[in-house]
Amino acid sequence: MHKFATPLFVSFVLFVGTLAAAPVNTQVIEYKDGDTVLEGFLATPQNSTGPLPAILVVHEWWGLNDYARERATQLAEAGYVAFAVDIYGQGRRSDTYEGAGKLAGEFKNDRLLTRRRGDAALEVLRAQPQVDTNRLAAIGYCFGGMCVLEFARGGAPLAGVVSFHGSLDTPIPAQPGAIHAKVLICHGAADPFVPATDVAAIEQELTAAGADWQLIKYSGAVHSFTSPRAGDDPTKGAAYNPAADHRSWKLMLQFFDEIFGK
Repeated sequence: MHKFATPLFVSFVLFVGTLAAAPVNTQVIEYKDGDTVLEGFLATPQNSTGPLPAILVVHEWWGLNDYARERATQLAEAGYVAFAVDIYGQGRRSDTYEGAGKLAGEFKNDRLLTRRRGDAALEVLRAQPQVDTNRLAAIGYCFGGMCVLEFARGGAPLAGVVSFHGSLDTPIPAQPGAIHAKVLICHGAADPFVPATDVAAIEQELTAAGADWQLIKYSGAVHSFTSPRAGDDPTKGAAYNPAADHRSWKLMLQFFDEIFGK
C-alpha cells in the first residue's frame, strides 16, 4: 500500500475553474449498514433552488477525515450536493500506515461489503430533499477510488463515477451490461503502486462489460497526486502534483457537465 510523507493534515485550495464559491451548509449524518453505525458528512449549497445533482465522496484509506470533507465542501461550493461517506464505521479511523492498511484491507478483501456500504450511503444521499435522484455520481481517492469502481461494477444507479489514483484490480470483474455509470479514471502515469497489468486489465474488463469509460494518465504523477498530505517527493511513490490535481479536478467538472447536463 501507499505511504505518505507525513500524517499531518494540510490546508489547501482546490481548483474549480472560474466558478465563484457559493456559501455552503454542512452537517454530520449518522446512518447504518445493518447493525453497523456509520457517520457521514453532508455539504449542500446554501441558496440552492430546485433539485440538484449529487455526489458521493469516498475517503482515502485513513477513513473519513478532513480531506474528504474538504472535497465535499468544494463540490457544494460548485453547486452540487455532496456526501462524504463513511465506509469503515463510526469512529474507525487511523493516522498510521499500519492501522489504515488493516482498515482498508477488510474492504479490499470483501468487495461485496464495499459495495453494500456504497448502497447505504446512496440511500442517505437520495433521501435529501435538495437532491435530484436521477442525477447521482460518486468520486473517490486512493482507497475511495477502488470503492467507486466497485460501486459501478455492482450496478449502482449512478450516472458516473470518478476514481482519482485508485486501485484498479478486483476479484469480481464486471459482467457484460452490469455497469450503468460512465467511468472516468484519473491515474498517475508514474504510480508505482498500481502496476501496468492492472491498468491493462481494467481497460479490458470495462470494454468487455460494455461500459462507457475513460482512463486519463498524468505524466510524472505518482500515487496520491491530488493530496498535499502526500508531500512533495515523488521518489517515495506518493506525492502531491499540483498540475495533475488541477487537470483532474477540471476534467471531473467537465465530466459532470456531460453526465448531468449543464
